[in-house]
Amino acid sequence: MAAFIAKQMVGNQLKSVKAATGGDKDEESKEDGDGGEDPEIEEARREAEEKRKEKHRKMEEERETMRQSIRDKYGIKKKQEEEELLKQQMDSAGRVGRKKKTPAELAAEANAGEEEDDEDEFAMPKNLDEFKSKVQDIPQKLTQTVGEVSEKCSLQ
Repeated sequence: MAAFIAKQMVGNQLKSVKAATGGDKDEESKEDGDGGEDPEIEEARREAEEKRKEKHRKMEEERETMRQSIRDKYGIKKKQEEEELLKQQMDSAGRVGRKKKTPAELAAEANAGEEEDDEDEFAMPKNLDEFKSKVQDIPQKLTQTVGEVSEKCSLQ
């Protein structure tokens, strides 16, 4: 632990000295490396990404044909949920998470939430009598427990 703290203290001072003398050029070039990339390299990366996506799409098509042949062979029906999920994934264009709600859906939820709040605000709990009896028993239990403790303990 002490070594860690010492390293942190000395390391921070060393960085400030490097920055003041201009010897910290390596870190600056690493930070600016993405912005000044050669257009040819960017194009090559984009093409590689497209090839990778196409490869994965073809592999998925092959898998789906294999799945379908297995379904046909054993008489298994394809679940509709899977088809809907695939359609949603295609529609969302790579979006992670659920689809966005429409303004009508948001308004309906807000109205339903307000109605529930109004009902909950004035509604009494169904087991209110049970709570009352428990609250009334607390002082009795407290005095009983204090009595038991004082019997077990004796001051000398």
